[in-house]
Amino acid sequence: MIKVAILGVGLMGGSLALCFKGKPNVYVIGHSNNPLSMDKYMKSNVVDHATTSMQEAADNADFIFLCVPVGQLESYFKQLSELKLKAGCIVTDVGSTKASIVAYAAQVALKGAYFIGGHPMAGSERSGVEAATAHLYENAFYVLSPAPHTPPEVYQRLVDLLSYTKANIIQLDAESHDEIVGAISHLPHMIAVALVNQIAGYNESNDLYQILAAGGFRDITRIANSDPIIWRDILLNNKKVVLKLLQDWGLAMEQFKLSIEADDGGAIEQQFESARTFRSKLPERRKGMLNAMFDVYVDVPDHPGVIGQIATLLGSNRVNLSNIQINESREDVPGILRLSFHNELDMDRAMELLKPEYSIHQ
Repeated sequence: MIKVAILGVGLMGGSLALCFKGKPNVYVIGHSNNPLSMDKYMKSNVVDHATTSMQEAADNADFIFLCVPVGQLESYFKQLSELKLKAGCIVTDVGSTKASIVAYAAQVALKGAYFIGGHPMAGSERSGVEAATAHLYENAFYVLSPAPHTPPEVYQRLVDLLSYTKANIIQLDAESHDEIVGAISHLPHMIAVALVNQIAGYNESNDLYQILAAGGFRDITRIANSDPIIWRDILLNNKKVVLKLLQDWGLAMEQFKLSIEADDGGAIEQQFESARTFRSKLPERRKGMLNAMFDVYVDVPDHPGVIGQIATLLGSNRVNLSNIQINESREDVPGILRLSFHNELDMDRAMELLKPEYSIHQ
């Protein structure tokens, strides 16, 4: 029997647990310091057993997944280093920074165990074990950062277990991981937060900023609505990379400033053209660091009954519509209605049903 211990059974840990639970010869145990969480884990049926004892969870475990915030990882490593782990046990994490974690793990003596840094590049707008799903990691990239001395057979054992997630496993050294993820995730989060705070400052003297900040603005800044504590820890743990990225971003904004001051329309046009060219090459339907939005815009006349017609059409065909928004500001928004769905399958089905009668955009 393969024992898998999940320390922290929230969205990420709970989804991993659901991938492993019920598989042949696999037993999943969940750990939380909160007794109330244990009852939640069992009622949600995501683990085979739950405990508040780290000793019980780690005892004789073949795999230990640390699914807690980055800022808590050092504490968990320290506690695990004081326990007698099963010889050959593999300890891994799901943190979105790797270099500082891998370095700390190398300093901590995990008796008889191996640490392999991990980062499943998937997520959800929702959180907690209630949001866990066995499909969260399917087709997503799952980065593994083993230490140089990690035996190939040990690494392969983890890869074999993670095959149950149906994720695309990528091996990447910790430093390269942090540089890439810093650029495609950490920097965009900082930019979104700074932009929202800038508009919030303007809004203090004119509340029209908030009233008109709909449609496109809300979409491009949605990641600013992230957990402050989690992101504090992420940015501080990736400090060196983040500071370099901010320096490069400042230079890019300065270039825009100089082009505008010089009335250099050609330079401005080139900036947008090069961005559009690169963006057009990005894969449209692959899970990545930033959570995907499954939104469809419907351009319809604003008359009574149209929302009901659309909702009835989708509902009668068992398409799960998560939200309907009426766009009052049409700037950068290709339709008066924005329909949101939980997954790509529902979105595709909705587009198929609506196209014969309505103008549809993504």
